[in-house]
Amino acid sequence: MCAAKKKLMVPENVCGRPLGLQFHHKTGDLYVADAYLGLLRVPARGGLAEVVATEAGGVPFNFLNGLDVDQNTGDVYFTDSSTSYQRSEYLLVVALGDETGRLLRYDPRTRRVAVLHDNLSYPNGVAVAADGSHVVVSHTALSELRRYWVRGPRAGENETLAELPGYPDNVRSDGRGGYWVALSHGPDDAIGAAVDAAPTLAVRVGRGGAVEEALDGLSFATVSEVGERNGTLWVGSVDTPYAGELSPL
Repeated sequence: MCAAKKKLMVPENVCGRPLGLQFHHKTGDLYVADAYLGLLRVPARGGLAEVVATEAGGVPFNFLNGLDVDQNTGDVYFTDSSTSYQRSEYLLVVALGDETGRLLRYDPRTRRVAVLHDNLSYPNGVAVAADGSHVVVSHTALSELRRYWVRGPRAGENETLAELPGYPDNVRSDGRGGYWVALSHGPDDAIGAAVDAAPTLAVRVGRGGAVEEALDGLSFATVSEVGERNGTLWVGSVDTPYAGELSPL
């Protein structure tokens, strides 16, 4: 029923909706945050994804979203955007000011999930700092990035890193200590309202929290993620069946 060639229309919660993806480079494993099916792992050899976790702290996952892997430890950081509303109801998470989201960490050695923070407002994308001391999380409804310290003397603390000109989605390292953040339309627009195009589709935030670069004028209606590799930007959107490539001039 869920095969790619099938033409049946089935609810997305039946076949799943993968949102966050990241490889652990040392093992080749691919970790997947599926909004409905839980935290999945695809082995380096490929094949069927294995469900490695479906709950944390006795509370089932409800809306898994962003994900990143600490390449030094293999720990997987990911978000559960809401324990009240599922992905298909994401507009309600914003409109009703839901604050039941969680930041989670999966330890592949013990196969256990720890709740690092709860009662969060729409945690979405997540990116691990190069030294593993903190993770950066986009909070969609708040239009901000927050830094959560997970190791060292400041572990358990968090702070606002940047306020953003739109609703942030996925976050990815720019390889220079900063982050690319995908944006949907600005916070002054009504939720779900039709807009011609987001004035800014993504921004690059420096290590200190300042917006240092912005992408606009692209043909994408929305941008879900921006990744940078060797100076080239790769742009993905949930509204297009392809990824865009922006190469330096």
